[in-house]
Amino acid sequence: MSPDPVAADAVTADPAATEARLRWEAVLADLEAAAVADAPGAWTAPTDLGPVPRDLVGRASRLLAAQRDRIAVVDGARRSALEHLGALRAVDATRAPAPSVYLDASA
Repeated sequence: MSPDPVAADAVTADPAATEARLRWEAVLADLEAAAVADAPGAWTAPTDLGPVPRDLVGRASRLLAAQRDRIAVVDGARRSALEHLGALRAVDATRAPAPSVYLDASA
């Protein structure tokens, strides 16, 4: 079996490229953990990562697809909640203020 050329590139890369790859792996791991968390925290994109290493493009693409799927689910739930809220407000708007039906005679 011949060695994987991408893996071979990663092993023989210069130290700066290895450091950049490790930083990308850490960022992707953080994003993957946030994608499955019930309440992910705030995230700020690093500004000095540089381009995605070639062997991590597939992983980043899968993460992006998962994030887009999650966004679609959240957006659907948001729209559904807004529709329900609109229906509740419409019903409430039709109610006329009613006078009290009970009298507290013990007071």
